[in-house]
Amino acid sequence: MTRKLFSESALILRIIFIISVFIILLTGGFSYKNISNLKNSTKLVVSTYEVNIALKEVISYLKDAESSYRNYMFTKDTLYLNQYLNAREKVTISFAQLKEITSTDTVQKENLITLNKLIASLFNNLTETIGYVDNNQTYGDEFKSKLFEENIIMYSISRKVNDMIEFEKRQLEERQKQHQSNLQFTPLTLYFILIITLLLIIISYNKISNNFNNIKLINNQLLIFKEAAIQLEIIGKHGNWVWDVETNEFTFSDNLYRVLGEEPQSFEPTVDNFMKFVHPGDQENLTKKIKQMMQDKNLPFIYYRIVQKDGSTKHIKGYGKLLTNNDGESRLIGNITDISDEIESFLEIEKRNVELERNNEELSAFNYIASHDLQEPLRKIQTFISRLEEKEAEKFSSSGYQYLEGIKTAAARMRLLIDDLLEYSRINKSDKEFVMADLNEILEKAKQDVAEIISEKKAIITSDILPSVTGIPFQMQQLFLNLLSNSLKYSKKDKTPIINIEYTKVKRKEDPNLINTTKSDYHKITFSDNGIGFNQEYAEQIFELFNRIHSKQDYSGTGVGLSICKKIMENHHGFIFAKGKPNVGAIFTLYLPIK
Repeated sequence: MTRKLFSESALILRIIFIISVFIILLTGGFSYKNISNLKNSTKLVVSTYEVNIALKEVISYLKDAESSYRNYMFTKDTLYLNQYLNAREKVTISFAQLKEITSTDTVQKENLITLNKLIASLFNNLTETIGYVDNNQTYGDEFKSKLFEENIIMYSISRKVNDMIEFEKRQLEERQKQHQSNLQFTPLTLYFILIITLLLIIISYNKISNNFNNIKLINNQLLIFKEAAIQLEIIGKHGNWVWDVETNEFTFSDNLYRVLGEEPQSFEPTVDNFMKFVHPGDQENLTKKIKQMMQDKNLPFIYYRIVQKDGSTKHIKGYGKLLTNNDGESRLIGNITDISDEIESFLEIEKRNVELERNNEELSAFNYIASHDLQEPLRKIQTFISRLEEKEAEKFSSSGYQYLEGIKTAAARMRLLIDDLLEYSRINKSDKEFVMADLNEILEKAKQDVAEIISEKKAIITSDILPSVTGIPFQMQQLFLNLLSNSLKYSKKDKTPIINIEYTKVKRKEDPNLINTTKSDYHKITFSDNGIGFNQEYAEQIFELFNRIHSKQDYSGTGVGLSICKKIMENHHGFIFAKGKPNVGAIFTLYLPIK
């Protein structure tokens, strides 16, 4: 049926197209016959207006000349004489234009000859009277006679100009009648319009033909999209509804019924029927929101519960937005989503958060034990060892004395380990206040903490001027202290330790270490030394807790210091990298984001 209607529409379109082409060609040919008459009559009408304007200009300039002459006669001010000469020149120019315009009109040409003579006579008379004025002979009869002649000539000129204007008016009436007759068809304009119309029809035909093909293609795509939307609703547990504002009617999608636990279209889509599924505890609030929706034509995000027939409760999130089509019809498009799984996941996360808080409390208790309870028996052990060494050492055999030294060393190492663990625990807390801190001052404080070792090893430390950053001052001091201590600890025994601290600003795209970072600009600080270094394969392991790459018999320490450095950089949203070479030295690079 659709294919038959499509074929009939295409046939009707072709018939209309052929008839339109025939009418356009017929009208165009008929209009072309009148194009010459229209063009000529338009030119004549325009010429008549131009002649009238030129005549009025001539008489206006003549009056200006006469007025300037009169003013000069009474005041003898040369300004008026110049105005007179200027007006006379304009008369000459306007007369030349008038002569050119009327070159094809024999009657007006004869009139112009007479007018020219009168104008020449007028200017000759004015020239003579100006001479009388210049010679102060304005009281004689000859001067008065010239003034009289001037008035007569000016009167004659005015009459001649009026005659010419009247003649042009009569011609204008005749030409306007002819022009009006020719304008009935406006041939040239009509012809162009018809050609444009023809082109539009051709374009429209092609467009309509293409639209038919596009509509078929779009219909197929819409079918696919509709099926995909249905599948998406099912997978995402969504349901759609539409409220026609004009008719106050609702439409529910099939999956909205499924979300409610019902078969598609199993009941009439109304607000009352939907409210039957809403949890009693949420009905009042949802009813209020729906009334507000019908008033404001808007439904912000709303959360409520529904109860399915099997008694199971589902958590629903709803939303609606008003849409108006090109015809001005308004519809509120809404969506409901079953978020029960999200709610359950949220509750599970809350439960785990509670467990995590409990574990943190237990960890805090452990830290307290490590910092207080464990240190108390350790202090007693060290006290008893000290007393044994003072009072009973002489009674020990050589092997017994070695055992005592081993116990003493182990106790000291145990104290150092407890202190480092306590320090790591403190650094692990990120709830400290961030303030603006001058890294130059912090570096000086860190150097003072290891001043004795620096003096003992005669170490040389150089530093660039460092920036001020937003951070936790005591943590930054601990960071610099650990890096300085690390370089001093692992220095060569036969060589003066040299530690260079350099600073520069870098951009993420310019540094390969920052490719996967989020900030665009960073402070880059490097600590380089000439110590024993390390194999690059251990560059990441050295930041792990309790990880040592050197023997504890050769170098003291617990393997916690660099772990603290990494934790401090993480607390400041920064990064730390290590680079080493055996017997050459180590380089530690810090990146702090610029805020």
